[in-house]
Amino acid sequence: MLKPNLNNVNLTMSAGFVSQFPKDQLPQVAFSGRSNVGKSSLINRVLGRKSLARVSSAPGKTITVNFYNVDKQFYLVDLPGYGYARHSAEEQKKWSSLVDGYLAGEHQPDLVVQLIDMKTGPTTDDNMMLSFLNETGIPYFVVATKSDKLNVTDFNKMKDALRTHPLISEQADIIPFSSLKPVAADDIRKKIFTLLDR
Repeated sequence: MLKPNLNNVNLTMSAGFVSQFPKDQLPQVAFSGRSNVGKSSLINRVLGRKSLARVSSAPGKTITVNFYNVDKQFYLVDLPGYGYARHSAEEQKKWSSLVDGYLAGEHQPDLVVQLIDMKTGPTTDDNMMLSFLNETGIPYFVVATKSDKLNVTDFNKMKDALRTHPLISEQADIIPFSSLKPVAADDIRKKIFTLLDR
């Protein structure tokens, strides 16, 4: 299993255009999810940092694909959040062009960590992303964020609903996560390292 030095992580590129994506052959792990799903908090926990990935005060404000080089062993790729209602038509077009160019480009991610808000459940945009991942065969697993927002009964109901969701592959693990109780960050990190090492 990979054992990268997490003290050796740097932001290589914030790409606003497909032409700016890194051209080397390092493996890539993309983090995908709707705006305000807690993606930046999760990335910081997984990388053992406090503020490497910045939490935006305005969800959906930045439309870039951010490439973090992790100890020269792989890229952790932070995709811009989708589904933010206040995006203009022009911004939505830019988001679609940029993300489609990444996911369907010449160097697809080796793994996708798909974030789903455990409080709201899968949105229409989440379902579209899950359908895309299933169709392309890109390996993925699901991180169910904001697990602390539910009581025990609702937590178990949503966990069961996600496990039986028709668009979530039976092969895809589902890992609940809360930024307030980040114990699962270790499990997510190990899952990434194990899948990349295959």
